[in-house]
Amino acid sequence: MSAVPQNQPAAATNDPDTQETREWMDALSAVIGAEGGERAHFLLEQLIDQARQAGIDVPFSANTAYVNTIPTDQEERCPGNIEIEERLRAYMRWNAMAMVVKANRHNPEDGGDLGGHIGSFASLAHMFGAGFNHFWHAENENHGGDCLYIQGHVSPGVYARAYMEGRLTEEQLLNFRQEVDGKGLSSYPHPKLMPEFWQFPTVSMGLGPLMAIYQARFLKYLHARGIANTENRKVWVFCGDGEMDEPESLGAIGLAARENLDNLIFVINCNLQRLDGPVRGNSKIVQELEGEFRGSGWNVIKLLWGSGWDALLARDKDGALRKLMMETLDGDYQSFKANDGAYVRKHFFGRDPRTLEMVAKMSDDDIWNLKRGGHDPQKVYAAYHKAVNHKGQPTVLLIKTVKGFGMGKVGEGKNTVHQTKKLIDEDIKAFRDRFNIPIPDSELPKLPFYKPADDTPEMRYLHERRKALGGYLPKRRAKADESFTVPSLETFKAVLEPTAEGREISTTQAYVRFLTQLLRDQAIGPRVVPILVDEARTFGMEGLFRQVGIYNPAGQNYTPVDKDQVMYYREDKAGQILQEGINEAGGMSSWIAAATSYSTSNRIMIPFYVYYSMFGFQRIGDLAWAAGDMQARGFLLGGTSGRTTLNGEGLQHEDGHSHILAGTIPNCISYDPTFAHEVGVIMQHGLKRMVEKQENVFYYLTLLNENYPMPGLKAGTEEQIIKGMYLLEEGQGAAGAPRVNLLGSGTILRESQFARQLLAQDWGVAANVWSCPSFNELARDGQDAERFNLLHPTATPKVPFVAQQLQPHIGPVVASTDYMKNYADQIRAFIPRGRSFKVLGTDGFGRSDFRSKLREHFEINRHYIVVAALRALADEGAVPTTVVAEAIAKYGIKADKINPLYA
Repeated sequence: MSAVPQNQPAAATNDPDTQETREWMDALSAVIGAEGGERAHFLLEQLIDQARQAGIDVPFSANTAYVNTIPTDQEERCPGNIEIEERLRAYMRWNAMAMVVKANRHNPEDGGDLGGHIGSFASLAHMFGAGFNHFWHAENENHGGDCLYIQGHVSPGVYARAYMEGRLTEEQLLNFRQEVDGKGLSSYPHPKLMPEFWQFPTVSMGLGPLMAIYQARFLKYLHARGIANTENRKVWVFCGDGEMDEPESLGAIGLAARENLDNLIFVINCNLQRLDGPVRGNSKIVQELEGEFRGSGWNVIKLLWGSGWDALLARDKDGALRKLMMETLDGDYQSFKANDGAYVRKHFFGRDPRTLEMVAKMSDDDIWNLKRGGHDPQKVYAAYHKAVNHKGQPTVLLIKTVKGFGMGKVGEGKNTVHQTKKLIDEDIKAFRDRFNIPIPDSELPKLPFYKPADDTPEMRYLHERRKALGGYLPKRRAKADESFTVPSLETFKAVLEPTAEGREISTTQAYVRFLTQLLRDQAIGPRVVPILVDEARTFGMEGLFRQVGIYNPAGQNYTPVDKDQVMYYREDKAGQILQEGINEAGGMSSWIAAATSYSTSNRIMIPFYVYYSMFGFQRIGDLAWAAGDMQARGFLLGGTSGRTTLNGEGLQHEDGHSHILAGTIPNCISYDPTFAHEVGVIMQHGLKRMVEKQENVFYYLTLLNENYPMPGLKAGTEEQIIKGMYLLEEGQGAAGAPRVNLLGSGTILRESQFARQLLAQDWGVAANVWSCPSFNELARDGQDAERFNLLHPTATPKVPFVAQQLQPHIGPVVASTDYMKNYADQIRAFIPRGRSFKVLGTDGFGRSDFRSKLREHFEINRHYIVVAALRALADEGAVPTTVVAEAIAKYGIKADKINPLYA
């Protein structure tokens, strides 16, 4: 800290004893000058503590003055060539603008509006320049690489830089947002669409900040466990001030401080505008965010004013300018930058005669050129330098900018700037002149991209700076260099064999047995990342506490209450479990960090995240889509799944739709297994795909807390299990007896098994029972066959796997699951022609009761399956319709009750 200015005003507006106040202020200045800021801070804290102990109410304030945190005399000087960097920024600004405008002039008969954003990159070009030129390390033999969560709307600026670096071609720039033909650039950061370029998807706002915090924590986890050296890596997160209104943006900042994530740097672009207007027109977003972050334990650095303000602030002996800065509202600051210097003189400095006098000798242009801090390359460098060298806390940089900086009348500081994607020739000329782009008037109608010759000082400097930092960014690793061999299926025989007579287990227990066995594997075991959200005991996983420990960077500094028990709660600096507390979004963010570690850290990790299935895709669906975009690999386990298995818990705990949501994510492979052997086969196959083959898929399995005997694996059915359907029990009946096929998954498959017995016993019907672990995979297979047949009319038609399985087995088909009817109904088109197809499901709100009552309520129990089977047979003329009525009466079914969908 620098010394307090000698004429700093008293804090109180009406000071009854200015002399005494001056003596205290002089004393503080003397301490700072002689012993430094830390000593002064200690003394102030002691004074405040003593005042509170004396009963004096000293309100806490996490805010500081509305000025730069770093005093001018303590700024680290930028070692680069600021003039060359300014020219490079100008060229990138031009190319980013040209890319967006060209895209929206192209092909007007096809709509003409491809969108894109000019204003966002315009506001933070200086911040990106400082990072790329001086701070952001690429992955190389000496550095694991920094992680960049780039604000999604600035992608044109990043493409413009990559074009200058020779990493993207002019043809690609001309195809901005035109990707279908394979030549274009994605609208925003999308790893799926540009798998060797973008690392993290960030335009679903709020998710970037949340995922980045857990990414930074996961880097610490890898280091603590000795898997990768990550101590010199940083996670940089760019956000807009409007984005911080997303609950996810601030939702985990407490975790970042609690775990001392000093590898994490947030850069919040405070241009005071969100998409439609001011973020906080009636207050100050910078001060609000400072309070949020400082109160949560972060190191906060504010960069508000450029170098042009330094002289004015040095002359501000009575604090009038500082007071004016603090009192001016964000809505007014926005108006200042949407007008001109004369407006600023009158409506800002003119509010106080003392401040008006301070600028009396300045021209209107001089006043207009008083920049905000985010547009001052020296001050941005100093702020970054301070951030990367801070230890023990995460850092947030609150950097004030102007949205649309340099766009002039068309957008600078205006509410409409976010939507500005077209410029007229006059605006383009003004942009050219503002940034001194060497393009003559004659060429302006063509809106050409500009790139200096390779041997120019600018281009040499551009490449030299990235060479010094290890290479070019952003860059994504598509596959890890390391490889593993997955244990054979036989390794997991504990879940493949039938349960002993009189023994029952659940599929959740089968999963735990599988995981426990995998952890014992010397090669792969250490790469397993069990992730829990405070439900380990629910899922029978508490044994892992003692076995592999819970990760805590501080270790365990207390004696756990259950220390005398075998499975006590053990935290460890090198613990393997990530225990996220009651926090599904955090659990999913940790899972994403682990599931993409092959890319971000060149380390294959295998995350297993288990949670209540109801609190999965519907709660973290946006994160699941982000995981798909990021090409995540790992296992999601939805425990206590289905709408009728979690008896007693009620509506918001009962999942009847997670598989429908999972099926919407193209690279999510989902299964609803009934038996332990299915769990084993599916998970071992998933390991082979994701770990051995490094395929970009992830798996979702639903698990049950319902115990029953397990039949064991029938040799030869493994491939059919993976494809989604195999014959579990063949129907037995007299020659010529009516036949039917009962399909099911999860717990309701067992109701189909009981229905098979009733059909044979009560109605003389032979029923085949088919286990269908994945209606989603069956549907995808069928859709693929249909597409092939549509586009290859002369080729031998493909037959959907469902039809292949059912074709040799005559009779109608009845599908029953613990999910909404849509889940099983999606295979209707692939049932062999001429077969009746009935679907039972759990549409409607869940409720509390015993399983048997819930299955009766939702009309999916064995009796309803029998009735549906008989009705399907009647529809085909195999039995009289009266038989259906007899069954309804026999089983006491209330035919006139309210449909459970509306009940």
